[in-house]
Amino acid sequence: MKLIKDGIKRILRSLFGLDVRRLKNVPPIVDYLAVSLCKFEIDLVLDVGANRGQFAAGIRRHGYAGRIVSFEPLSQAHAELMQVCENDHMWEAHSRCALGDHNGSVEINIAGNSESSSILPMLESHRSAAPESEYQGKEIVPISTLDSVAGQYLKEAQAAFLKIDTQGFEWHVLDGACETLPRIKGILVELSLVPLYEGQHLWRDVIDRLEAKGFTLWAFSPVFSDQSSGRTLQVDGLFYRNS
Repeated sequence: MKLIKDGIKRILRSLFGLDVRRLKNVPPIVDYLAVSLCKFEIDLVLDVGANRGQFAAGIRRHGYAGRIVSFEPLSQAHAELMQVCENDHMWEAHSRCALGDHNGSVEINIAGNSESSSILPMLESHRSAAPESEYQGKEIVPISTLDSVAGQYLKEAQAAFLKIDTQGFEWHVLDGACETLPRIKGILVELSLVPLYEGQHLWRDVIDRLEAKGFTLWAFSPVFSDQSSGRTLQVDGLFYRNS
């Protein structure tokens, strides 16, 4: 199979000058997102749950040149995020904090793969599908509402976009964004089809909530599946305002 793929790449390179590469750590929906960010003239992306900056780096590679503000609570991931964005004057890392429904501090569980870290307890459905995501420790982190921090960035934005990847904590982020949401033109949010974290809201609840706020579902893309059963566990949902 590898020989076939390599052969196809050589043919495309020789005939058309195309160099086909697989972007690592970039969700498949970035392909759709890059087009829609241009269509809706997005000039600010609020990247909530940035981890080490994989998402922001992905949309940069796909052509988005506007402002990005990334939010990340884990100390190690935030330190790496700061290094990744330091040479990009249009990409800023907010001071280390989680986003949620209150201001203060909170305990976050650190996953073995970092990306699956969450304030919520992980369920066996997640651990069995991705054993490498088992929690390895905990960390006390600052937590803020989006309403309390977003204003400084939104004041110069004409069309803002909100990305939420907080491993089951998305509902709480939205609870803390009541004043911010009316100023948001598009949203990318991770949707769980089955319970993966204790107390989380599932995909139907989140879709209903966003539709009630005037957003239309634009695109779906699977992001997490159980390889032993072929069942899709999480998808990315892309939404834009009806107007």
